[in-house]
Amino acid sequence: MSQAFFARRPRLGARCASVLAILLAASGAAASQAEEGRDPLRISGMLQTIELAPVHVAADRIYPGGAAVRNGGIPILFLPPEEKPSHVATHAETQALRNSLSRPDLRIILTVARGHYRIVARRSSGIETLADLRGKRIATMGPTSAGFYLHNVLASAGLSEADVRIVNVPRPQEISRSIIAKEADALVIWEPEMQRAVDALGDDAILFQPDVGYDELFNLNTTAGNLADPHRRAQIVRFVAALMRTSREAKADPTLAIQMVADKTGYPVDLIRKAWPHHSFPAALAPDLLDVLVREEAWLARQEGRPARDRDALARLIDPSVARDARALLEREPG
Repeated sequence: MSQAFFARRPRLGARCASVLAILLAASGAAASQAEEGRDPLRISGMLQTIELAPVHVAADRIYPGGAAVRNGGIPILFLPPEEKPSHVATHAETQALRNSLSRPDLRIILTVARGHYRIVARRSSGIETLADLRGKRIATMGPTSAGFYLHNVLASAGLSEADVRIVNVPRPQEISRSIIAKEADALVIWEPEMQRAVDALGDDAILFQPDVGYDELFNLNTTAGNLADPHRRAQIVRFVAALMRTSREAKADPTLAIQMVADKTGYPVDLIRKAWPHHSFPAALAPDLLDVLVREEAWLARQEGRPARDRDALARLIDPSVARDARALLEREPG
């Protein structure tokens, strides 16, 4: 999508107006734009992530009436009513698994992004191969998608978490300082902190990205209760349709999406641009989503000392109907 398409303007162009009209009309009993203003869709996501880029664009530039994105993830769905819980929230699949233990009505409705993880290490720490990670300090964040990726990478080299020294960092922003300041020998976290570390280490950086059959699946989530409410479901379907359109067209020109991420996170545009290729934005339920949930559930259950839920139980967390209905809206778009 060209940057001009997204640019704010007093009036929408004819094609954009027709798209929005279809998204509104095709939703049947859905509220009008005026009703959206009185009863807006509330969206939350971790604002420091690049994966949120198409959500920002869809919410700000395409969704009828616009919508703000509140900082936070899945837990914001379950705030008490007086705190205005979100109706949809983004988070990696790891957090969907963890939160659904106490909130089995959580539903995964779309994969917004895939994060293609990598490991950066210091050559000066004596690391030239993955096997050299044995005994080394690796900075990451505990039971997260980054931690699960590290688990799989270590296993591919015949290692486990017990063979390394995990340096748990409480917040992802500026986590790259741990390896830059030589407080860690390797780093595994989502972008753009990885790219910041690579840039700072220069020739001392060595990168590993083995094929371990796992990407972070950054999903859009809601609740069964929201989907059972016809008005709320219609809002969610329209937003997912807008998100699908944004993701599809932004592949041709990510300029504005990158700028919006920079504005929201405070990271430099150039840093976001360099980290951008380590993501893909399918805006469709990942075909391997259930397989990943099964594998990751076993990993989390071992850490938490509980029985792992079976495949059928995890399948109930996925609702493909929203993506199906959103695609139907877009298929009725002219041209």
